[in-house]
Amino acid sequence: MSTPETSPPLYPPLRPQTTAEELLAARGTQPIRSLDDLTADTFDSDEELDEFLAFTYAERRRDVV
Repeated sequence: MSTPETSPPLYPPLRPQTTAEELLAARGTQPIRSLDDLTADTFDSDEELDEFLAFTYAERRRDVV
């Protein structure tokens, strides 16, 4: 008696091929046209930015011997 040959399941499973343009359109994303599009007012003051940078630099160097 013979058993029908079956192929193993594909891993990862196949997904429909979607272009980058289709993915961006589905999310309603617009292309970046200038560096001004990337600006954000994250810190309320220069002092707050300075504190953040000091903390970040200190944490990066914390375990350095």
